Amino acid sequence: MTSEIQTSRRRLTVSGQVQGVGFRPFAYRLARELGLSGFVINNMTGVRLEIQGVAVVLDEYERRLRLELPPLAAIDQLETASVETMTGEKYFEILPSEGGELIDAQITVDTATCDQCLEEMNSSEDPRYAYPFINCTNCGPRYTIVRDIPYDRPNTTMSDFGMCPMCAGQYRDPADRRFHAEPIACPLCGPNVWLVDTGGRQLPGGDSVAAAGRMLREGKIVAIKGLGGFHLACRADDDAAVLRLRQRKHRDAKPFAMMVSDPDAAAALCDLNPAAASLLRGAIRPIVLAPPGRDAPKISDHVANGLGMLGIMLPYTPLHHLLFARGAPGALVMTSGNLSNEPIIKDNGAAIEQLSGIADAILLHNRRIERSVDDSVVQITGAGRLQVLRRARGYAPMPIRLASASRDSPPVLAVGGELKNTICLMHRGRAVLSEHIGDLTDGRVYRHFIKTIDHIERLLAISPELLAADLHPAYLSTQYARRRHCGDLPGRPELPMIGIQHHHAHIAACLAENDRCGPVIGLACDGAGYGDDGATWGCEVFEADLLDYTRLGHLRYLPLVGGDAAGAETFRPAIAALYDAFGDGFRGHLAHARSARDSKAIAAAAEMLALDVNCPPASSLGRWFDAVAYMTGVAAANRYEGEAPMRLQAAAAEGIDDCYAFEIRSTGPFVIDLRPMVADLCGDLAAAVETPVISAMFHNTVVSFLLAAAIRAREETALNTVAVSGGCFANRYVTTRLTEALGAGGFEVLTHRRIPCNDGGIALGQAVIAEATHRRRNSTRGANSSEQDKHNVSGSTNKD
Repeated sequence: MTSEIQTSRRRLTVSGQVQGVGFRPFAYRLARELGLSGFVINNMTGVRLEIQGVAVVLDEYERRLRLELPPLAAIDQLETASVETMTGEKYFEILPSEGGELIDAQITVDTATCDQCLEEMNSSEDPRYAYPFINCTNCGPRYTIVRDIPYDRPNTTMSDFGMCPMCAGQYRDPADRRFHAEPIACPLCGPNVWLVDTGGRQLPGGDSVAAAGRMLREGKIVAIKGLGGFHLACRADDDAAVLRLRQRKHRDAKPFAMMVSDPDAAAALCDLNPAAASLLRGAIRPIVLAPPGRDAPKISDHVANGLGMLGIMLPYTPLHHLLFARGAPGALVMTSGNLSNEPIIKDNGAAIEQLSGIADAILLHNRRIERSVDDSVVQITGAGRLQVLRRARGYAPMPIRLASASRDSPPVLAVGGELKNTICLMHRGRAVLSEHIGDLTDGRVYRHFIKTIDHIERLLAISPELLAADLHPAYLSTQYARRRHCGDLPGRPELPMIGIQHHHAHIAACLAENDRCGPVIGLACDGAGYGDDGATWGCEVFEADLLDYTRLGHLRYLPLVGGDAAGAETFRPAIAALYDAFGDGFRGHLAHARSARDSKAIAAAAEMLALDVNCPPASSLGRWFDAVAYMTGVAAANRYEGEAPMRLQAAAAEGIDDCYAFEIRSTGPFVIDLRPMVADLCGDLAAAVETPVISAMFHNTVVSFLLAAAIRAREETALNTVAVSGGCFANRYVTTRLTEALGAGGFEVLTHRRIPCNDGGIALGQAVIAEATHRRRNSTRGANSSEQDKHNVSGSTNKD
């Protein structure tokens, strides 16, 4: 009788990232360790557990359930209720799923090798000693190997390999760390690795990994097959090797990422704050942007080309760890295995064919990669804030849960933008944002875009019933959506489509990530987006929610001299800014510019301005960064997207708080006028003020006019929450100072963290706007609602 009184039973209802991340085996092992009976089961909302035992042990179970989660698991909510005890129950079990699992939970992200697997790999007594493909439930490949759902071994590329008795036993044992680890393998039954020359012939020698490490140490370039594709690697401290890689890869200027051997090497190389150090060591292991340390070991100047930041990551596969252990230098350039701007190569045959002109040897393995996935890129801004700049390995395709979205809305496919493209499939309040796809103007990238759509629709077993696309008619993503809308794609039915304004999508993405609906004051700043008036927008102040937006203000229009060429050649926006400020007298001020001048090109640009030929108007903030970069001599061109703004940021002096003058003029939507700034900046150039000071003052001016615009918007709307989005907020200087200034001004500030602020995030914004618009169309508001919807798809409300 006493025993029955002491025994109790609890039901735990858990929601969050708890499916497909090893949560059930973890819950099982913990219950067995503590001697509890009961069960754990997946359902459509997350996981349900029932545990039975002595109350104090049940308390301990709940405590450890929260504290000792698998690396990728996260509990959003845990509800506890007492239930009746079960007589005669002896064991804890993992039960079959109840009413189906969350489908997107079956497609989990790829994760770095865990400490337990590394310990085994480094133990000569372990059967997986020095095995390059060791993994368990808590680590290893997932998304890059899955072909179909359910996520079982036959539906992955590991179906090529049968399991030996040892692996099969561990796979079937719920108490084992490798219980249902689909990529489980060992040297007897799993993949292997070998080294080939540029003709695909296997190189002699027993230890291929050690041979590759030796070649790297000698200054050679080696292509290495990894988790989501091939890398091209060379010594990071060897000028000749890095330059040779640049020449062969046709990558003249864009910075290279590096992989360093261990956390100590990373700390010696870069000035890492605790947040950055934690990211480097964690389960995702992205490329982290960090400033070099003062006494850092030598790294070739050609790695980052003077940007003042290094992109570093730690080894995240067993093969990487073995490579460093077998003699590779402690810091390697580790860049994507492709020619510039093309998709990363994933297949052995393609690597031999396309990388043989770049690499001196290729390290291959025979675990097939189902889809190519780049490394993610992140940085830390302000007070330890994470900012994902490229969302790929380790983050995609982790779903974004949207409490505000209706579970009854039809599935939405949003096709994103043209550059930094991603796509988003949204259904039942969960949005799956794809990995980084890239610049769709490259034919191979566009084909990869189409394949990614097909893959995600198949993996999620969801057929979209609504399309969302950018309003820009020339975007290839929009053209794809239009063809699908019209039923012009083979095997694809006609679908309704909603066009979404580019900057509204930016603000909606920020709202969605922060699980808000609005309305808010939206600050959307980038290089270019199609505006409702036909102009190129790029520094917008909105009143916005997930349905509508009103354009409250913007930067004064500046002509884009030569159209798209103004985004590549920085002298063009510089001349436009000078011409706007001084008219025909601009040449006298141009004489103080610190970049080299092509007199013929400048004369042609001046004539275009005078005649207003091929000079479309733009409110782009990105082009102002280009203009100042040219005037200060920081960058004469954008050899890759964003080069001039990044160099201008790197040049900015610390400890400068002054800014240049600007005006806000009331003309319908208020206009931010930077002509006073141009006059002051030209005066500083003439007075030989140092470039770092001018750069800092320009950055401070951007912060000041955006703060002033937010205050003006608050006065007009009585709103006090600001959402900031757009590629310009990848600038750490601007983002850090602006969020601090807005906070000091009493604003609540919403920013991006795990969703890119650049165009890599707009597909999410498109999806939530389309879902909200569809919901309104089907509400009881009838015809009035339909009229309002026309406003969303065609443009904003301008305050004229």
